[in-house]
Amino acid sequence: MHYGELQKARQELTGPGGAFEIVEADVLGQRLRVFKNAPGSIREVWLATAAFADRPYLIYENERLSYGDSHAQVTAIAAWLFAQGVKPGDRVAVAMRNYPEWMLIYWACVSIGVAVVGMNAWWTAEEMAYGLEDSAPKVLFLDAERLERLRERPELAARQKLVGVRMPSAVPGVTPWSDVIAHGGVMPEVTVDPDSDACIFYTSGTTGFPKGAQLTHRGCVANLMNMMYAGASSALAMQRATGLEPPATPPVPVTLITTPLFHVTANNCGAYAATAAGGTLVLMYRWDAGEALRLIERERVSGMSGVPVMARELINHPDFAATDTSSLLALSGGGAQVPPDLVHKIEARVTTARPGTGYGMTETCGIITSISGDFFVDKPDSAGPSMPNFEVKCVDDDGNIVPAGQVGELWVKGSSVIKGYINRPEATASSITDGWLHTGDIARIDEHGFIYIVDRKKDMVLRGGENVYCAEVEAVIYRHSAVAECCVFGVPDERLGEEVGVAIVLKAGESLTDAALREHCAAIMAKHKIPRYVWFQEEALPRNASGKFLKRELRERLSSDLPSG
Repeated sequence: MHYGELQKARQELTGPGGAFEIVEADVLGQRLRVFKNAPGSIREVWLATAAFADRPYLIYENERLSYGDSHAQVTAIAAWLFAQGVKPGDRVAVAMRNYPEWMLIYWACVSIGVAVVGMNAWWTAEEMAYGLEDSAPKVLFLDAERLERLRERPELAARQKLVGVRMPSAVPGVTPWSDVIAHGGVMPEVTVDPDSDACIFYTSGTTGFPKGAQLTHRGCVANLMNMMYAGASSALAMQRATGLEPPATPPVPVTLITTPLFHVTANNCGAYAATAAGGTLVLMYRWDAGEALRLIERERVSGMSGVPVMARELINHPDFAATDTSSLLALSGGGAQVPPDLVHKIEARVTTARPGTGYGMTETCGIITSISGDFFVDKPDSAGPSMPNFEVKCVDDDGNIVPAGQVGELWVKGSSVIKGYINRPEATASSITDGWLHTGDIARIDEHGFIYIVDRKKDMVLRGGENVYCAEVEAVIYRHSAVAECCVFGVPDERLGEEVGVAIVLKAGESLTDAALREHCAAIMAKHKIPRYVWFQEEALPRNASGKFLKRELRERLSSDLPSG
């Protein structure tokens, strides 16, 4: 493979005078790698797209908004927020499905220095309550489903102004979306600090509560630059190696958004990249492989990115062979490792599209690494090289760098790393050391700089791209009066990668069924965190010398009895 050409492309693109020139700058007390030519804030990224006024931007079912339409609505939202007293540094929450309004609200807020709180649409009323109390938004935009959940905690409604999106009828105390759009006006003139919060995205908590990660304007713009660099460096390396010239006019992207916009995969990666290029975003009500195929054919979708299971379900769908997928140029996966067999299946079955992936985290505003095309086919078990604004190292349990090629926890440092977690200084301090983010993933780095994720250090289940922290689920289960001991762990699953499993010991004289346990959990936490597998144990759960449960032993012993697949 052409790894030497890839290194040369990196040096050329990131060196002095390069389009992605890297320099060092002082950022929040740290000396970090930054892109010299990056826009100063997301406001600049959005305002620049006014040049694409006549192009289609947002497509949802039979609805279509051009960039011109979208700019008019974004400006109206921003002006309305200012009229409500929402100013730079404040927060606005969004709780809804992937409707076009999600993106319009997002661009309006970041354009006036207001942080967007992306609320997980799967959250229960209790989880919503925690997020609202933690982030204290001045306005909450929500759809009918989320309003119903909020009504379970009526005391919360009075704490912020409510705006209803796609409500079937007028609701007392809720401002209709139509009123916001009708406000009109001009985009408020503000100067956005690059190190101010752009959005607060919640990650599952290791101690029972989600943590609100503070993604900055600088970090989100850096992630966009990283994504642009990833495509440019790979294309330049292949051009130099093969002599084949790229198209004079790159195709305008049409991206199918398949994952929730309250995650960096869909928002910071999928939506940002397409928007900055003047491309089109095709939104779905919910993931369905058959519907995705229909949209790919109808809208001439050029790229689809989601968790790996989505690509697998797409190419395995009975309608795949009869669907025109010739517009697809990239079929990628994020949020979880792409299995090597899927890399080769995408390469073989989708004749026009190349496989790709980006490994990253909420805490890095998006990707840390990227790999695609021939490089991915050649190294299908790799996550790719790190992006240019990152320093990376693998360390042992004491934080010492391990010898080259050996495994250790991956730590990364760069301008994409979050500022911290709101209201959680202890969590911030334990996750970031002198600017170095502890990813919690065990990795090795090969001689070409390609990173391989080989294990997970943090106590977490990765279910279909969603992080589920075992301690959070255990905390909920322990709230049931019948439970004496419980241990949550990941159970291998062919479709989702992992499912949530739990071993439980009940208190003497108590009884509990798996159905009753799930009902208890469903009232407190989102459904994707609820254990699919429940094992009731007669004896105390095995522990090590320090008293910790032997999760690996439990997982291997209990899941071995499950039927294959």
